[in-house]
Amino acid sequence: MTATLFSPYTIKGVTLKNRIVMSPMCMYSCHNEAGKVENWHKVHYAARAVGQVGLIVVEATAVTAQGRISSRDLGIWSDEHITGLKELVSLMKEHGAKTAIQLAHAGRKAMVEGEIIAPSPLAFDEHMRVPKEMTKADIENTVQAFQQGARRAKEAGFDIIEIHAAHGYLINEFLSPLTNKRQDEYGGSAANRYRFLGEVIDAVREVWDGPLFVRISASDYHPEGLTVEDYIEYAKRMKEQGVDLIDVSSGAVIPASIDVYPGYQVRFAEQIRQGAGVATGAVGLITSGLQAEEILRNERADLVFIGRELLRNPYWPRTAAKELGVELEAPVQYKRGW
Repeated sequence: MTATLFSPYTIKGVTLKNRIVMSPMCMYSCHNEAGKVENWHKVHYAARAVGQVGLIVVEATAVTAQGRISSRDLGIWSDEHITGLKELVSLMKEHGAKTAIQLAHAGRKAMVEGEIIAPSPLAFDEHMRVPKEMTKADIENTVQAFQQGARRAKEAGFDIIEIHAAHGYLINEFLSPLTNKRQDEYGGSAANRYRFLGEVIDAVREVWDGPLFVRISASDYHPEGLTVEDYIEYAKRMKEQGVDLIDVSSGAVIPASIDVYPGYQVRFAEQIRQGAGVATGAVGLITSGLQAEEILRNERADLVFIGRELLRNPYWPRTAAKELGVELEAPVQYKRGW
């Protein structure tokens, strides 16, 4: 059969050889707090390119040193990071993968030394620090940091940029009424809470004309939090601003109990795709080729983001192809084994 999972997908002039995307997953593998690419990153990401993943999204990469999730995160806050990222891009492209990078700021979930910042001075839980409420200058500086991160990503040669607006990190904290208690133009109404993300998108777009993704958390899993219906409206605004695809995850803005099962977030991707008329990526316990194919064939999403399954098996595309009866071209070095 002709499998949609292994059909090409073109987005703003960039053609992926298949619909398999490696989700951004933190590796916590930088030493000396420098945020620079190390040997681990080169081996880890290149292996998935050899494994025939169509698009590889490099892990959450901090736009400021203060905005790291941990002191071992990758960074893009300095021009000194460009050389290592450029090498990483070339390794992935050498094996036929397209490349993306997720630009991130951890906000109140940052676990680094020194002051941490957020829209409001509310700790994530009793074990985390209380952040400083961001001033207008802090907001402006952070928007600029995202723009400079996008400029550096372009210089490093990435094909696609993803803005991290999910999982309770800074942008998500502005979007959710559970974490944003501001009384100024960045808080209160849904439009005001969107303002920070809107400014980040515009700033990135000034320096980046390639495909732009945004990862969101489509549900706060809280009665007073955001739902997928709220995100349909946000997605319409993102589309108007030139965002090409919404990468649909959920949760993690506050501690919450989530009922996790295979494909548990796919319905959010489907609802946003239909409700906002925008391309989406589905993610969340997708582990088999048949499952991925169902999502694409039923037009529930345009791309399938694979996370932990690609940690377990760098050659998952081969596994999926066998399951779907597709002849997948082997890397020439591996033909005897495939």
